Parts: sequence; C-alpha cells; structure tokens
Amino acid sequence: MTRYAMPDGMVRAAVTTGMHEGYMPGFGNDFETEALPGALPQGQNSPQKCNYGLYAEQLSGTAFTAPRGQNERTWCYRIRPSVHHTGRFAPIEVPYWKTAPNIHDGIVSLGQYRWDPIPVPDADLTWITGMRTITTAGDVNIQVGMASHVYLVTRSMQDEYFFSADSELLVVPQEGRLRFCTELGVIDLEPKEIAILPRGLVYRVEVLEGPARGFVCENYGQKFDLPGRGPIGANCLANPRDFKCPVAAFEDRETRSRVVIKWCGQFHETWIGHSPLDVVAWHGNYCPYKYDLRTYSPVGAILFDHPDPSIFTVLTAPSGQEGTANIDFVLFRERWMVAEHSFRPPWYHKNIM
Repeated sequence: MTRYAMPDGMVRAAVTTGMHEGYMPGFGNDFETEALPGALPQGQNSPQKCNYGLYAEQLSGTAFTAPRGQNERTWCYRIRPSVHHTGRFAPIEVPYWKTAPNIHDGIVSLGQYRWDPIPVPDADLTWITGMRTITTAGDVNIQVGMASHVYLVTRSMQDEYFFSADSELLVVPQEGRLRFCTELGVIDLEPKEIAILPRGLVYRVEVLEGPARGFVCENYGQKFDLPGRGPIGANCLANPRDFKCPVAAFEDRETRSRVVIKWCGQFHETWIGHSPLDVVAWHGNYCPYKYDLRTYSPVGAILFDHPDPSIFTVLTAPSGQEGTANIDFVLFRERWMVAEHSFRPPWYHKNIM
C-alpha cells in the first residue's frame, strides 16, 4: 500500500499496482467488485462524494433505451475521470490495420471539442449559401447517419426554392426569426422553437428578423418520432398536441424561379416558370412541424440518484437496432429538483452510441 495526498489535502490509500489475482464466474452477469474496502457505493450509482475521493463514471455498452435484457452498462469509480488528458490526440501510423470505409487524411475529430458561435459575415447569405457543416457521420448514399450544421442567414430567398432528397432537417434557431414558406403551408420560427422539414418538401426561407443564426441536424436515416415513454406513462416529455402543422397556403405566381435540389450530397439547380408553392389543399400525415421547446415537460429523479439523460429526449430517429437511435434530440431545460443525499451533476460518462 502507498499513501498520497490529493490537491484538496485529503489523504488516500491505494494499491500501488492495482492488480489482484481472482475471477468472478459467469457470462452476462451483473457483477460487482472493489479493490479497496468501501470504494463501491451501495444503493446509489453517483453519490455527490465517493469514498477515497473517486469519480463516478458510467460506461454504456448499449444505448440507454435498449431493452432491459439487452441493456449493458457498468459504473466505474476511478481516481481520475477518463475525459482528462493533458494534450490533443495526435495521429500515428498503423499501416497494416485497415478499417472500412477508408478514413481520409486530415480527420482530427478525436477528442473533446467545443466551438464559439460562428460570426455572421457582412456578405449576403441565404439558407443555401449560409450553411456551415460542423461534423458528419454515416453514409448518405445508404441512408444511415446524420450531419450537424450551423446556418447563417442574412437575406431572404427570392424566387428561389430548395428541397433535400437526402434527408429531413431539424432546425434549431439561436438568433433571429425565419419564415419557411413550404408547399404545405407557412412556418414562422424563432429561438426556443424547433422545426422539422421532411425529406422532399419544397420550401423558401425568408428572414423576418436578422441576421439569423442557428443549428441544423440533417437526418439521413429513419424519420424523427416521439420516444416511447415506457413506465413514465401517458404524459410528460413532448406531447403530440404541442406540435403545430401549418394550414394550407399557396402562391399563384408565374415568374421565373430557381429550384435547388440536394441529392446524394450533390446540389443541382433547374429553372421553372412559376412558384412551386401552388398546393391549394392537402391531406395526409407527411408534413412539416414546429414545436415550442417551452412546452416540454421534463421528468427526473427527486430522491438520491441520477437517471439516464434519455428521459430528456424530445425527438428520436431510430436505427435498425431496437432501442438504439440514429439521432436523439435532447433538451435540458430549466427545472428545479430537490434531492435527498444528492448526487453529483453531471456525472462522467462514456457512451458507445
């Protein structure tokens, strides 16, 4: 055993090597073990203060919402959180180990990153020219994955229309107000609201109050849906009645108009002699929506432990694996929670999804 002092002056004892000969039998069991007596909390996953000054960290081997019989996770109580490192990751060559698809040179996405708001330039930017990609995942050609963008819009589209054959778009405004004039009606959008624009829907974007800046989640896979509430029951989270679909509106204008399509990651344009927003009436269940995030009703633990953040899911886009999402849109809105024997928010976490 060795003893050493922590920065807060607390003295801890630890095994020098941490090695121990011994095994626990079984496959797929729910094991528990500790190398120091009392290191493993009882009755609580994430105490506010762990014994020995350890950090609680959850390692998820499946999505939070995987079925109970398939759900895998392990709570670790460690000397330092695994997110801690002293410098950036640097690429190295391992020439004979290949991975599909091929990784392109210059990818530097490994590590913990954040970015400041992108400045809005003085140049005229429309919904199309003002889009800036932050990251991508999956493959648009096989309709799996997503892309995350920041939009910067300073000018309305004039006799110009857009639709994506690749994806549906989840729009999250940060600044300014936009109007989406779609084939099925008009949506006005401002901060603290979101909009869902289905794949294949033609629309024009106008600036009501600018400049406008915000985020776009481009969903290549299955469409967004409301998450199952499970034991939460019939109420709370996002309620269907709070999603607003526009009423029919149309334009009867014979004017030269530009139509831009996004197809397999490429952009194409064509010209037509009228406004494509000429739908006078419609019925069906494939349509755009807006949703006021202030109507989201969160639920959470008010006793002694922290639930998984999946309870804050507003919308989810499923993957081919039950309980595992292609995309989750999660909202941590303002809330008051009173707890007994409180936990440390937020806890550290490594999430395989």
